[in-house]
Amino acid sequence: MLDVLSRGRLQVGLSAGVPSNSEFLAGLVYDGDWREYDLSHARIARLAENLRGDFLGDAGTVVPHPAGPQRPRLRPHDPSLAERLWYGAASLRSALWAADHGLHLVVANICAGEWLDTDDFGTAQLTHIRAYREKFTGPGTPRVVAGRVIVPMDNADTATRRRYRDYQASRHERTVAPQGERRILIARDLVGTSAEIIESLLADPVLAEVTELQLELPYAFAHEEYEQILSDVAASIAPQLGWSPSGAGLHG
Repeated sequence: MLDVLSRGRLQVGLSAGVPSNSEFLAGLVYDGDWREYDLSHARIARLAENLRGDFLGDAGTVVPHPAGPQRPRLRPHDPSLAERLWYGAASLRSALWAADHGLHLVVANICAGEWLDTDDFGTAQLTHIRAYREKFTGPGTPRVVAGRVIVPMDNADTATRRRYRDYQASRHERTVAPQGERRILIARDLVGTSAEIIESLLADPVLAEVTELQLELPYAFAHEEYEQILSDVAASIAPQLGWSPSGAGLHG
């Protein structure tokens, strides 16, 4: 219904697995024991199939309707919505699953290096994206959005700039080596002037192969700091990447 009312502007992001902090939040969402619910890829596959609007039952199945007998299916039916489903994948396995089910791909500043002969974040994420594109089975052209933590300092005051630098420094150690059994690789945060950030983005080999760039904001910043970050990105960074206020997104 929301997609129909918005005239086909809805973009649906999906992921599988147990959500973070489920022990606290699941009781607000699920009836009964949330541990018994299917949180696997199969659940997303069923959603995609339902949204494609195939008729329910066999060819002779009809239901009563004021306008006369109708073939049953989920309504209101928007046949394009199933082509605007996105799957967030941090591993090669998940990227290939998204490709096999015709979903667009979301990658972020974290990816798994397991099964790959590299400890370099960019190389690993490029491997995921290229494998996804090669195996994509959906209609049309596959879309890939990459997320990066971007913190411009152009219009921040001295104290705020210091806070941004401290934030970056506190997270640097995790970017220098794989983390855990799955060899999680993490991209460095882009903190600096708009000119410095643009230089880093244009040099990022991953962004040269995606269709959109997603701005990821740091956690636990103040409201006015988020306003400053978003304003600087919109005014000084995004236009240099081909975006305009009337555009559909940030394009690599």
